[in-house]
Amino acid sequence: MRQTDNMDYIYNVNKEKVSIDDLQKDTRTQVVESFMEYRKFKKMTQDKLSKCAGMSRTNITRFESGNYNPSLEMMVRIAAAMGAKLEINLVEK
Repeated sequence: MRQTDNMDYIYNVNKEKVSIDDLQKDTRTQVVESFMEYRKFKKMTQDKLSKCAGMSRTNITRFESGNYNPSLEMMVRIAAAMGAKLEINLVEK
């Protein structure tokens, strides 16, 4: 893949211009929604989740706001605290 000078876009294998910022935002939104739905399914409050995950409630709140770019470590820790395993898959568009 070739990158442009400003690094906000790449060109995929089909030579289509792809906005990385848009893809990151969409992916982050999907991830956050999935984590929030699962937390609610498990009937866990943000406070209970934060204690189980060993992190501050503020970090959980920032993560669920969608404006925070969480690390892989943070997402694995949160998933484990909910009794789940994080899986990342690539799917064809």
